[in-house]
Amino acid sequence: MSLHGKRKEIYKYEAPWTVYAMNWSVRPDKRFRLALGSFVEEYNNKVQIVGLEEESSEFICRNTFDHPYPTTKIMWIPDSKGVYPDLLATSGDYLRIWRVSDTETRLECLLNNNKNSDFCAPLTSFDWNEVDPNLLGTSSIDTTCTIWGLETGQVLGRVNLVSGHVKTQLIAHDKEVYDIAFSRAGGGRDMFASVGADGSVRMFDLRHLEHSTIIYEDPQHHPLLRLCWNKQDPNYLATMAMDGMEVIPCLSLLVGLCSILCPHLTLTPLPSQVVILDVRVPCTPVARLNNHRACVNGIAWAPHSSCHICTAGPTPAVLRPRPKYLLTASRPRNHNVLPCSPSSADDHQALIWDIQQMPRAIEDPILAYTAEGEINNVQWASTQPDWIAIGYNNCLEILRV
Repeated sequence: MSLHGKRKEIYKYEAPWTVYAMNWSVRPDKRFRLALGSFVEEYNNKVQIVGLEEESSEFICRNTFDHPYPTTKIMWIPDSKGVYPDLLATSGDYLRIWRVSDTETRLECLLNNNKNSDFCAPLTSFDWNEVDPNLLGTSSIDTTCTIWGLETGQVLGRVNLVSGHVKTQLIAHDKEVYDIAFSRAGGGRDMFASVGADGSVRMFDLRHLEHSTIIYEDPQHHPLLRLCWNKQDPNYLATMAMDGMEVIPCLSLLVGLCSILCPHLTLTPLPSQVVILDVRVPCTPVARLNNHRACVNGIAWAPHSSCHICTAGPTPAVLRPRPKYLLTASRPRNHNVLPCSPSSADDHQALIWDIQQMPRAIEDPILAYTAEGEINNVQWASTQPDWIAIGYNNCLEILRV
């Protein structure tokens, strides 16, 4: 599918519920396909597979299936060559693997490492290893990370059965673990990092799990919510630090998801920042991105550049320093941009930063896009780096940058 001749910069899809989790498909024959997860504060939730129609230039829903509780994360199998089954993974109460076809999506396996109990520790996130798609890692509020091995069994009726087993489980943090991500360093298979409520970033090596390395600790021990590795330079990673906590009913989507699964959690994040780390210089951030004045909800590195990163979330205009440029739907493809006037940028922004001047301070983003609501998630398409997806309210938008 080629949409570059249509000159359209933004495509929008409206779901019947609040959009939280989402992910781009990386299969070469499914380029403009995304999976979306609902955020409904009850047991019954949904996942939709949507795709962009070439003829109508509109998103359509391919299929919808039920999901217990909101999905804390959704990922397509990282199979850019299309050699594996078309699989989708979701996390919530458990890790589930789904097989997607043109007509239906069916549950392939449910991965549960606590089968001796009627209770489960909710999964806050997971990651799918890009080098070895047979490996997945999950993070949980029970302080552990679990590495799963995915297996394709015997062929029955031309369909490969998919199953999984626990390769290892380890106590990763002193408190809840909020995110996990595999690193491309060392071959891209064995190293991963995690962040959690204890305010630390820890690195692990599957070949040497007897110890881990703490590469950063928040000075005030505030929780770190998300973790994202640079796609081009595995020395750099970004994390989101909360600047404060209050014990009041939970409002943020991230902690709110856990509160639905585990009602005793009542922590509410206040203003946050994005911290850039260099694993070669542990403990000291090489950059801080401070323009967001409320909880940052998403971070995504550019798949094709080591010095560009996108952050998203509410950015109240009364507190925000003005970014230099505003990305608009009418911006021409020669990358000329329009300067921001004091009244042209509102809140609810996705910001793109150029960090190549590190370790000098990064004061302003280079591009900004203002959505019509608070942005809950941002995803930069790995196989087509001209496109970024954002989710806000009940809407998905993909933006050509």
